[in-house]
Amino acid sequence: MKLTAFWRLWTAGATSHLGSAVTGMALPLTALTVLHASAFEMGLITAATYLAYLLISLPAGVIVQRLPLRRTQVGADLVRAVAVLSIPLAWWGGWLSMAQLIAVALVISFATVLFDVGNQTFLPTIVPAEQIQSRNSFMSGMHAATQLGGPSLGGLLVQVLGAAPTLLADVASYLFSASLLRTLPERRVEPDRDRPPMLTLIREGFRYVVRHPIIGPCMWDATATNFVCGAMLALFPYYLVRELGASPGLAGLLIATDGLGSLVGAALTTWFTSRAGTARGLLVASVVGVAGALIIPLGTGATAFLAFAAGNVIFAVSTVVLSVTTRTYRMTAGPPELLSRVIATVKFVSWGAIPLGGLIAGALAGPLGARTTLLLFGALTAISPLIYWFSPVRKLHNLSDLEIPTPETLSRTS
Repeated sequence: MKLTAFWRLWTAGATSHLGSAVTGMALPLTALTVLHASAFEMGLITAATYLAYLLISLPAGVIVQRLPLRRTQVGADLVRAVAVLSIPLAWWGGWLSMAQLIAVALVISFATVLFDVGNQTFLPTIVPAEQIQSRNSFMSGMHAATQLGGPSLGGLLVQVLGAAPTLLADVASYLFSASLLRTLPERRVEPDRDRPPMLTLIREGFRYVVRHPIIGPCMWDATATNFVCGAMLALFPYYLVRELGASPGLAGLLIATDGLGSLVGAALTTWFTSRAGTARGLLVASVVGVAGALIIPLGTGATAFLAFAAGNVIFAVSTVVLSVTTRTYRMTAGPPELLSRVIATVKFVSWGAIPLGGLIAGALAGPLGARTTLLLFGALTAISPLIYWFSPVRKLHNLSDLEIPTPETLSRTS
C-alpha cells in the first residue's frame, strides 16, 4: 500500500514537472520572441515565479497542517492549469501582454508553494524512515529527468508550434497530475478548537530552524545557492538567445544540461554520501558548485556553448547532492508535529532568495551585460562552503553524528 502510494505520487510529480519544465522554456521564450522582453523584464518574470516563497511560505506550513492534504494538492494543480491556459488563449485573441505573463507567474508561484510543502509533508507518511533518502533520490532523479527532457522538448515545440501554444503541454500535465493525486489516501484532519494562533505556530517552526545547529546552516547555504539560481533562471534564456545567438531549440538543449547534471547527482548522492559521509559530502559538494558556476559564462562562440553546458552540469550535480542530503536530514531529524512548518520556514528563507536574485540580475544585466552579471553571481557561490566551514557540519562525518536537539532544548538557547 505504501509503495503503491509512493509511485502514484512519483508519477503525478513526474508528469507535472515535465510540463513545468516545458513551460520553464516556453514562458521566457514567449516573453523574448513574442513580447520582445528586456533583461529587466526577464528578471521580473523570474521574481514573480518565486515571489510566493517570500509571501506565503511561512503560513503555508500551517495551512498544509490544517487542510485536507490531497484536496489541497489537487486544487493547486487545477489552479495552475487554468492560469497557464490563459496565455495561449490571450495570444490567440491578440491581447497577450507582459503584465499577464507576470500575473500568471505569480498565480503559479502561490499554488506551487502550497503544492511543494504538501508533497514534502506527505512523503514521510508513506515511506519508512530508512527509505527516505533513497526515495528522495528517486524524487530528485525524476525531477532531473524532467529537467533534462523538458527544456529540450520545450525548445523543439517552440520552433514547431510557437512559444505560446507550447504551454498547452503544461496544462495537460497539471490535469493528469490532479486526476492521479485524487486516488491517493487523504490525511484525516481532526477538528481542534484549541489551536494556537497561526503566528504562534509560525514562530515556533521558525525558531526551531534558525536555532538548529544543522538545519539552520543548511538553510543559509540553500539561501546563498538559490540567490545565484535566481540570477541564472532570469538570465540563461536571455544570455543564450540575445548574447550568444542560440536558436530556441539549441537554447532548450543547453538549458536541459541542468537536468543531466541533476540526474547524475540524484544517482550518485546516496553512493557518495555513504562513503564520504553526509556532513563531509556537503563540504565537497559546495566547493564543486563554485567551480561549476564560474565556468558557465566563459568562452566565445562554440566554446561558450560548451562552457555553459559543462558548468551547468557541474553546478547541477553539486546542487542536487546538497538538496537531497539536507532534505533527507530535515525529514528524519525534524519533529513530526513541526515538519510542515520546518519545511515552510526553509522554503521561505531559501526560496525567497530566488526572486531577489532574479530582480537584481535583471537590473544589472542591462548596463553590465548578462555574461558579466553571471560571473559576479558565480563568484557569490563561494559563500556556500564558507557557511558549512564555520558551522558544526565541519566537525562531523555524518550529519546524524550530532545528537538531535528537541524543540524544548532549542527554545531555551539564545
